[in-house]
Amino acid sequence: MMQILQPPGWARPRGFSNGIAVGGGKTVYVAGQVGWDAAGRFVAKGFGGQFRQALANVLAVLAEAGGRAEHVVRLTWYVLDREEYLASLKEVGAAYRELMGRHYPVMSVLQVAGLVEPEARLEIEATAVVPQ
Repeated sequence: MMQILQPPGWARPRGFSNGIAVGGGKTVYVAGQVGWDAAGRFVAKGFGGQFRQALANVLAVLAEAGGRAEHVVRLTWYVLDREEYLASLKEVGAAYRELMGRHYPVMSVLQVAGLVEPEARLEIEATAVVPQ
C-alpha cells in the first residue's frame, strides 16, 4: 500500500522520507494538534514534553479512523523557536521512537511567528492513509 520514494543516488534522509506513494485506503487528515492533554491543559511546559503530547494527540485522532502510526504519510510541525527545537532533539527523538517506532513519513518542520494557543511551543498536523 505504501511505497517509499528514494531517487537513485540520493543520500538517505535521516528521520523522514523524501516521498511516499500510496494506493488504496481511506485518507485521514488530522488537524494541527498542540501539546495539551484531553482536558485542554498544558501539563508539560517544555518543547520535548509538548512534542510527545502533541504527537500522541495526532495518533489518538487517527485511531478514531482505525489508523495507527504506520499509516501516517505526512507530518508538518510548526515550531515557535528553531533553537529550542534543536536543543530538544534527544527528548524529541525518544518520544518519536516510542510513539512512531521506526516509521518515517514525509515531514516538514517550519518555524512560525506564533501559534493561536499562547502556551503551545509547537503544533503538529498529519495526513494518513488507513487500509480499508
